[in-house]
Amino acid sequence: MYLEKFMTTQSELTITEMMNLLRDGNNTESERELMVKTCLHSPSKNIQKKGMEYLYIYGYLEELSILIERNIESVDPSNRLWGLIYRVMLDQALRRDTPCETIQKLEYFTKQYTTKEPELLFLIEIIKEESYHLTGEINRAGNLMVTCQQYLLEIEERIMVSFFKVRINRMNMIYHLKRNELIMARKYAYRSLTMTDSPRVHAIIHMYLGLSYTFETYEKGIYHLHKSLEISKAINFHDMVHMLENNNIPFLSAHFKEVDNLKTTNIGEQAHLELAKGNQSKVIEMLDDLPDKSPFELYYLGKAKEDRSILIKSHTDFIEKQSDYFFSRLPGNALKEL
Repeated sequence: MYLEKFMTTQSELTITEMMNLLRDGNNTESERELMVKTCLHSPSKNIQKKGMEYLYIYGYLEELSILIERNIESVDPSNRLWGLIYRVMLDQALRRDTPCETIQKLEYFTKQYTTKEPELLFLIEIIKEESYHLTGEINRAGNLMVTCQQYLLEIEERIMVSFFKVRINRMNMIYHLKRNELIMARKYAYRSLTMTDSPRVHAIIHMYLGLSYTFETYEKGIYHLHKSLEISKAINFHDMVHMLENNNIPFLSAHFKEVDNLKTTNIGEQAHLELAKGNQSKVIEMLDDLPDKSPFELYYLGKAKEDRSILIKSHTDFIEKQSDYFFSRLPGNALKEL
């Protein structure tokens, strides 16, 4: 009932105004639930467009998909462009497209349509950056940050700037972690945690924070991974739950030889657990004939065999294929021990 007076065809509230009203209003439903309903049903073109960012940041991806289609079908040209860009972004987020396919879609969009809206120009750049992260082209991604900052200065609605800064901080965290710049990576991680109360964002940030302690301390690392798992289960973030339970928690635990009662469906991490238990022959049996080994799997196999050439291959692949100087320390340290 509280929302009805804002759902008339005359209502043209901005998303910032709507969020402020819901925050101040005396209502029994949570502000977040009300905001989701507003994004989906508001006649305001501003909220229809910018509500997509709210739904994305807070992890309401099914609702986001519905709102994307509503915008694409809008009679308003701006809303249609916003819908098209968010569809590219959602397909990327759900891994429906490869990074190359995402870049191709952006190229097609920029050839077919012209826009000066800074929000859309920012989104195009941030989607590109995510693609470069996924392909390991971290240096190209870092170069985009300057462009993104320029667009932020042109965006009038401050809540959108806040949402976009959360994205930038997450990207910067990953960028600096891969470059083995841990102080900077953690600075951006904690900045993200204080900038938003989005459970989905918090789950992602805690996951990376946990991994950032790989070469320091098990206790701090596993705390953040368990925190991420707790949040992810609470919000039904199924992909993150699967990744934590089968990849990240087994990885960190095996690395520190804390392997009691651990199971995983990931063949590489199964081998890692065996390595931690001292079962080198089992590791070799599991990984030796595995095709297309990841840098991690090469590291586990190289350690089990005490084979310098395999460890060098792992180190090279971490850097050349993933631009990952942080995890390249795994085979690098193993080589020093031989």
